[in-house]
Amino acid sequence: MDNRQKRVLIARRIAQELKDGDVVNLGIGLPTMVNDFIPPGVNVTLQSENGFVGLGPNPEPGQEDPCLVNAGGQPVTILPGGAFFDSAMSFAIIRGGHVDVTVLGALEVDADGNLANWMVPGKMVPGMGGAMDLVVGARRVIVATTHVTKQGEPKLLKKCRLPLTATNQVNLVVTDMGVFEIKDGSVIMLEKNPEFTVEEIQSATEAEIVLSPELRDMDVSGL
Repeated sequence: MDNRQKRVLIARRIAQELKDGDVVNLGIGLPTMVNDFIPPGVNVTLQSENGFVGLGPNPEPGQEDPCLVNAGGQPVTILPGGAFFDSAMSFAIIRGGHVDVTVLGALEVDADGNLANWMVPGKMVPGMGGAMDLVVGARRVIVATTHVTKQGEPKLLKKCRLPLTATNQVNLVVTDMGVFEIKDGSVIMLEKNPEFTVEEIQSATEAEIVLSPELRDMDVSGL
């Protein structure tokens, strides 16, 4: 499975978690792909912390509006009924608990639901941004990430080592190897990529994996 297929698998699976009527914030990078796979008949309102609700599909090449960008600076469109507002209002929506789901990437997640996704020691970073507000303010936190780093190191850990974005907030992690619920200090595998054995997934995971009694295979068709 190449990198593109991994990203599609993760984004497509997360889209299945969204419910009709949800207000959803999609983080920079891989999470933005979730919008491409939302099932027919499921209508969600996408929110961007730089001051929009009602984000639509990506603009066609050549149709980008430089005044319409998401929090990561990527061109977006706005659907009829969408709204624009200042950062104070945007973060009032987030901090007020009006975002049902946030989907964001991660450098590390641990068995206690702690998240580190903003700083690698020794590298220049612009700051934490809105991630800490989203992770604490959203009703449900879903992490979209490859299972291991480019160096092959696990991202699902017993304890995060990098500076934390928030503590005890992650509910679900979707990787190219499986779907994992974080609950009561446990990493529970709900689904597994059929290309891997349970033993292979555990060897790529520092945290101890608990198998769900209803463990099933992820849908990897059509990738």
